[in-house]
Amino acid sequence: MRQGELVRALTALREQLGAFDFLLDVPGVEEAREARDELRNQLDDYVLPRLQAAGAPMLVVLGGSTGAGKSTLVNTLVGARVSATGVLRPTTSSPILVCHPDHVQWFMEGPMLPGMGRVRGPAPDAIAGDQLVIIASEALPPGLALLDSPDFDSVFEDHYEFATKLMAAADLWLCVTTAARYADAQVWQMLQRAKENGATIGVVLSRVPQGDGPGGRAGSVGQASSDVVEHFGRMLDEHEVGDARRFTIPETRIEESRLPEETVEDIRAWLTGVAEDVEDREIVISDTLAAVLDSFRTRVPELARQVEAQVEQRAELAQQVEAAYGTALAELDEATRNGSLLRGEVLARWQDFAGTGDLLRALHVQRARRGRGSSRRRRSPARVRALKAALRSGLESLIMSSAEHGAEQVVARWRDHPAGGTVLAGRGDEIGHVSPELSRRVTRAVSSWQDHVQELIRTEGVTKRSVAKLVSFDTEAVSLVLMIGLLGYGTSDVAVEGGNSAVPQRLLKALFGAESLRGMGAKARADLRSRIGMLFDEEAIRFGQVLDGAGLPDETVPVQLYQATYNLEVAR
Repeated sequence: MRQGELVRALTALREQLGAFDFLLDVPGVEEAREARDELRNQLDDYVLPRLQAAGAPMLVVLGGSTGAGKSTLVNTLVGARVSATGVLRPTTSSPILVCHPDHVQWFMEGPMLPGMGRVRGPAPDAIAGDQLVIIASEALPPGLALLDSPDFDSVFEDHYEFATKLMAAADLWLCVTTAARYADAQVWQMLQRAKENGATIGVVLSRVPQGDGPGGRAGSVGQASSDVVEHFGRMLDEHEVGDARRFTIPETRIEESRLPEETVEDIRAWLTGVAEDVEDREIVISDTLAAVLDSFRTRVPELARQVEAQVEQRAELAQQVEAAYGTALAELDEATRNGSLLRGEVLARWQDFAGTGDLLRALHVQRARRGRGSSRRRRSPARVRALKAALRSGLESLIMSSAEHGAEQVVARWRDHPAGGTVLAGRGDEIGHVSPELSRRVTRAVSSWQDHVQELIRTEGVTKRSVAKLVSFDTEAVSLVLMIGLLGYGTSDVAVEGGNSAVPQRLLKALFGAESLRGMGAKARADLRSRIGMLFDEEAIRFGQVLDGAGLPDETVPVQLYQATYNLEVAR
């Protein structure tokens, strides 16, 4: 194991775990949030500190259910009342850590459990639950520290959170339960959790009833008690924690918050024996660390799969944006083909233009000689300018209306999506409307399109075989005729090939030829669709920014988690 590379790999994993949130309420999300927090806390509280302080004492965390006697056991092992006991539950509200005096400074200032404050013992009467009370005791050998954690079945949620947090920071987790409560589901949930998280486990079955043993000797374990111990052992095997070191403490008197010395002899001998033997202590510590790192092989990929579920929801929301604007673009495309734009002001201006002779004046046979000033640009007739302005205004209104409909549809689709409510929470109504700058962009796009059509007429309309070669014409006026044809003049339902129909089509076909006209019409329509598509893409970006701002993970996050798992394996 190359420690430097391992620390770097674990630090990178820690950064990845803090780079995303589980915001969407998909199935399994609560478990995923808890698993992510456990991984991050275990890296902060145990794995990284342990790697960087390999010679630190072995930390034994005592965990258990309410009334199991954890504090009493700690007091007995230490030989003094250092942790509160009594009938009032819970008695352990703040974690109590007892260690040899030589290690007090390390636990006060060291890297273990960096998120918890430190208080020198004895414990004050009133203390915040996130404070770790450090007490020195000559009764413990160097190399051993005992930590009395809050009950994991406490009615106080923060006690449960501290119990699980401290369990994940243990070199050895000693689970204390009673003969009356060992079958409780939460005991086995915590044991299973400890196993999955890589902890080295010991178990203490306390308050085992005493009976009359062989020969009537009082204080011995009777048959009923033996049955309890055997059943407890079978349950350990069934839950795949049968390799845990096991101890029993009989029901007995408690004086000055301590058990009789003889009831804890086996536990004391085991803990002190491991702590005092450097090799044994290092084996326990290294085995636990290795098991924790082994657990990352499954825990991190499982978390990545949960992130993928969030990414999938984000992708579905993004697809809703694409679908809404795609539908709006298709409807707009149809509206620019079927003649629906050619009503009201646009139709009136066209009729003015076509019916007053301006259309014919835009065309005339070329003269053999050109005067010196014949190439000068003539000012377009007022009716030409009015028609151009009406077309521009009508097309702008149509695009704005379609974009508004697209935004409304995105919001409606998101509200119908299971994840949409979370993303839209706290958003104002403005997200369901077009952006404030769209009107300016639409005006610029439509004007540019009209200029593009005029340029097509100028550069591609005159071919060797076209009548346009022999006719002088006003490119601006003729470009408007092409636009009228493209927008479906003469039909309310179906556009003919090339988007032209009726009078404009016949006129332009006669002027440019069918092939040239088809080419110009296709290019003009494709250019219009492209410009509108870009406008809609810019509008859709707002919704992508909403997804980004909501903190939803993208597809790179699970990939980085898988990569972090691989890098960790390589570093090991």
